Amino acid sequence: MRPTRRPVPPLDRSALDRLALRYVERFATTRGKLAAYLTRKIRERGFDGTPPDPAEIAERFAELGYVNDRLYAESKAAAMARRGLGARRVGEALRYAGVEADDVEAIAPQVDARVGQSAIDFARRKRIGPFAAEPADRDRMAKQVAAMVRAGHSPGIAWQIARMKPGDDPDFLLDDR
Repeated sequence: MRPTRRPVPPLDRSALDRLALRYVERFATTRGKLAAYLTRKIRERGFDGTPPDPAEIAERFAELGYVNDRLYAESKAAAMARRGLGARRVGEALRYAGVEADDVEAIAPQVDARVGQSAIDFARRKRIGPFAAEPADRDRMAKQVAAMVRAGHSPGIAWQIARMKPGDDPDFLLDDR
C-alpha cells in the first residue's frame, strides 16, 4: 500500500521570499522570469491571505542586486552569438525572458558587432557554404538559407554564405560590420 503524502501548506510571505532567493541563487534570471516563477508558485500552492505582487518582489530583488536584467541580457546575447545565432533570434530570446526594451537597446551595438562572426560560426557548425564538403545544389542551398534565417540571420547574409564555394574565405563578412 502506498503511503499518502501530506498536502503542501500554502505559501506565506517568508516562504515566498525563500523561494525567490533559492531561484535567483540557482539560475541567472530577469525580473520578468522571477515574477513569472513566483506567480506560478502562488497559483500551484496557494497563499495564506492576500498574496503580494510578484513583480514587487522581483523589483526588490533587483534593487538588492540579486537580479540584473542588463547583465543577464549581455551574457545571454554573448552565449547565443557563440552558438551562431543571429540578432533577431537573440532579441526574441531576450524579450521572452522579460528583458525590457531599454536593456535590449543598450546591448544592441554589441549584438550588431557580432553579426558576421555569428553567421560564420553557424555556417561552420552546419557545414554551409565555405565549410561544406561539396557545393550545394539550388534546393539544398535554399534549405541552408532557411536554416540560417530560422537561426536569426538576415536573408542577405545567409544567401551570401550559402552561395560561397567550399574553401572560400568568409572573413570579408567581418570587415563589413
